[in-house]
Order: sequence, then C-alpha cells, then structure tokens
Amino acid sequence: MIQENFIKYIETSLKENWDIPALTDYKGDSYKYKDVARKIARIHIMFEECEVKKGDKIALIGKNSANWAMTYLAIISYGATVVPILPDFHSNDIHHIVNHSDSIVLFSGDPIWENLDEKSMPNLRAIFSLTDYRLLIEGKSENIKNIYEKLDTLYEELYQGGITPEKLSFDEVSNEEVGVLNYTSGTTGFSKGVVLPLNSLAANIRYARKNLPLDPGDNVVSFLPLAHTFGCAFEFLWPFSIGCHIHFLTRTPSPKIIIQAFQEVQPTIVISVPLILEKIYKKQILPLLDKTSMKLLLSMPIIDKAIYSKVRKKLTDVFGGNFKEVIIGGAALNKDVELFLKKIGFNFTIGYGMTECGPLISYANWDKAKIGSAGKLVDTLEIKIDSEDPYNAVGEIMVRGENVMYGYYKNVEATENSIDKEGWLHTGDLGIIDEDNYVYIKGRNKSMLLGPSGENIYPEEIEAKLNNLNYVQESVVIEQNNRLIALVYPDLDMVNADKISESKLIEIMEENKKVANSSLAKYMQIAKIKIYPEEFEKTPKRSIKRFLYASTEI
Repeated sequence: MIQENFIKYIETSLKENWDIPALTDYKGDSYKYKDVARKIARIHIMFEECEVKKGDKIALIGKNSANWAMTYLAIISYGATVVPILPDFHSNDIHHIVNHSDSIVLFSGDPIWENLDEKSMPNLRAIFSLTDYRLLIEGKSENIKNIYEKLDTLYEELYQGGITPEKLSFDEVSNEEVGVLNYTSGTTGFSKGVVLPLNSLAANIRYARKNLPLDPGDNVVSFLPLAHTFGCAFEFLWPFSIGCHIHFLTRTPSPKIIIQAFQEVQPTIVISVPLILEKIYKKQILPLLDKTSMKLLLSMPIIDKAIYSKVRKKLTDVFGGNFKEVIIGGAALNKDVELFLKKIGFNFTIGYGMTECGPLISYANWDKAKIGSAGKLVDTLEIKIDSEDPYNAVGEIMVRGENVMYGYYKNVEATENSIDKEGWLHTGDLGIIDEDNYVYIKGRNKSMLLGPSGENIYPEEIEAKLNNLNYVQESVVIEQNNRLIALVYPDLDMVNADKISESKLIEIMEENKKVANSSLAKYMQIAKIKIYPEEFEKTPKRSIKRFLYASTEI
C-alpha cells in the first residue's frame, strides 16, 4: 500500500486550486475548483440523508462531461464505490451491470435514461439525472423525494455562508477500500467487473505526477471514454489532482470535433488512441509523401530535413501546437506510422496498460522512448516474462504490485485464472523486456480489439450473438481498416435441407447482421458479413485459432 492517499489527492487539489478553472464542457458551462467542491458537498449531504453507506455501489453512465466528473468525485470521496458504465452499451447490458454490481443508486445522462427500464433494475433505491441532478425515480418505501426537496436548506445549515477551503473536509478513506468497479464488457456471460482499490488509482496518479509533463493551470482535452481507466486516469484524475483545467467534449468524439477542440483549447498534453494518428498519417501525410515530386525532394540531403520539419509543424498544429507530448495507448501503433513520427522528430510516446492495473503498466517520456517498445515498467510494479529468456524469448507478460486489481467481482474462477497464488497478474499479452525494463509487446494471447475511441471490443460477444442466428454454424469477428468484419461458416446441413441458394444465403446473412447489430453497442457494430467456405481451424481445446483469420481478404 502506497503512502499517498487517493482521497487526500482530491481534497488537497480542491483547497489549493479553489479559484481557478477546473472543468469545462466544450461549448458549454465551466466550473472552478470551488464550484466542484460545492457540488460534491451537496451530493454527500444527499447520500448521508438517504443513508447510503460507505462501500455501497453507485452506477454512473453518460458521455464525458463536467457533471460526470463531479459525480464520480462525489461518489468516491464519500467512500462509496463508483460503477462507471460506457454510454454506448446496449440497454440490456446496462441493466445487467447495474444488477450484477449490486448498485443501489444510478446517475444517468438523459438520452440514455430514455432507453432504460427501471423495472429491469429492481434493487435501485434512486435514479438521478446526470444532466441536471433531478430525481427521476425513487424506489418503493423511500423518502428520497422529500430529502431532495430540502437539500438547499440542509446545505445552508451545514455550510453557513457557503463552503470554503477551511470548511472542506472529506472523511478518511483508506487506499485499501474499493474505489471502482469497472466492467470490461456488458454482455451477460462475458462481463467481468474489475475490482480496483483506491490504492491502484493513487499509484497511477503518483506515477503520473512524478513522471508526466503537466503543471497547475494547464489545459487538457478529455475525449477518451471516462468509463475506461485510460481516459479516466490520465485525462481526468491525474490532471485534476494537480489543478489543471479539463475540457470535456460532451459529444461523440469524431476526428473532426477532436481536432477542432485541440486547436481551440491548445492542450499541454494529448492522450490518444492509435487510430487518431493513423488516420491523419494515412489521409493527410501519406498522399503528400507518395507524390513523385515529393519523393525526389526527399532523396536530397538538407531538403529532406526541411520538408520533414514542415510536416512536423503541420502535425503539431493539428493538436493545438502547445503540447509537450502525445501519449498513445490502448493498442499497438502501426509500425510505419511509429517510424515516420520518429523520423520527423514528433513528440510522441507509447504506453501500455490494462483495466486490471488501473491502467498503467509502462511508460517513458517521448525523449526517452525506444522504438518498438511500450515504455518502461512503472515504479509501483514488478514484471516477469514467462519464458526461459525474458530478454529474447517471447512469453506472457506478468506484473505484480500496487496497481493490480483485487480481482473480478463475484467471479472467483476468473480471478484465479488471472492472478496466481504468488500475486502475479497474467496480462494475456506476449512480449519481452530489456535490461532497463522497457516492455516490447510481441502479440496478444487474448482476442480483444480496440474500438474507435479506445473501447474494449471482445469479439466472442459478437460471435455469441451471430452463432444463435439462422444458418450460422460458427463465426469469427476480425478487424480490418477500422471496421468489424464477421466471417461466418454456414450450417451447411440446414442450408442444403432447406435448398437455400447462394444469393438467398447472402440475403439471410445481411438480415443476420441487422439483427445482431440491433443488440450491440455502436462501437461493436458489424460492418460486413463474409461467408467462409470451410470450418474454422481449432486448437486441441476446440477454440478457434482466430489469429489465422486476422488478415483474411474481404
């Protein structure tokens, strides 16, 4: 357990940065640190009056916003456990997470609430709007409405004349307590609630404060999903802990909107997934470099350096022109893109982590980064490569230490499969290390794909839905050109028995795609179904060797 206390990080930042901007909704409202303190205090009073206990689970769902951030801080600083849910999850998945997590309160964005059914979440005592905090639903035998209506009076009684830094004081909460229950998936049978202690959050913040380049008052743009540990830790919790000004997009983060926000806000640091840089490289830079005249100029010494300098300046301006570095995480960066960015001297670095570590495992500043690596192991973890020669022979990456989760909620089997008796977390990733503890990822044991904004996509979930549909024997979901493609091996016995023609089978599969997509989150939507002519090759355990199909021509 580290000495630095997570709750104290938050309380101290509120007191020390009282009068400066804290949270802003892009093109919307703005809040100073004292406004955040006031909002947290009101929510705490509400919890106390409603007899919410320390350790109770409180679910939170909505797009990135100041209200989302303030609610998260209020829940966790009260001593309750926050259950952040991705806003793109299907309503059935949201119901399942709320129920499986044993949440007693739900804060929901209005557009999401419109598609939810409170009867499917019978254990909730109350549902509040994340848009304006109004009470949407109260459970039977509850008196929450009456408490809510006198909240202003209760606040004035406790903080006569208003809250001040001197009056602000959170109850002591040990880092041993569970802070976050983070679901890596929503689908029943696939959902695993990662149990993260406050110690994991504090360890991530401590490392970032010591090693990453941010100062009080710096601007940050938050566009990665806050319901994921990557965006939450490094676009919100760490910057908030040191007094930064965080700007939330509050809308679907298309590349156009993201770049527009970068240029207006001019953030000091940029946290990104590979997709953003890869799209810019492919659509804007590569066409320019592929011109015959440009190739000729790049073959000339001195001139090539001048051209690369202009390209670097253009790319830097895309991200606002004021950043110290771009940190890329969530998935591997295309090697050609990485080499090009290094060649032009672009300030970028690649980190590595996973939800189960809250999330950071390795990182290095851009000027210390090594080509092909995912950074250096953080100082709160140990690392072990499951091979006879960790410097040369690829093996599973295992870590142990302060960042690691307690396990998966109500899932002993999954926990024991992930964390061994010696405390080593088996990441499911394959790699090697060097003598300086830089991590080089060489492959994935697990099948997880990355969504457009850093969402975790587990193809088995999509395949499970497809395999229950008409004329589908088995399927494999792959990713190509940032689209999800389903390879389907048809049930040939049924096809032949029903005398289904090839053209009719294609029509059926198109209908299957629509049916499957209707129950999938937007970022998990299937773009195309391709009929595969033969049964998929299996391991001795009858698992599909999906790596064989990753590069299938479509």
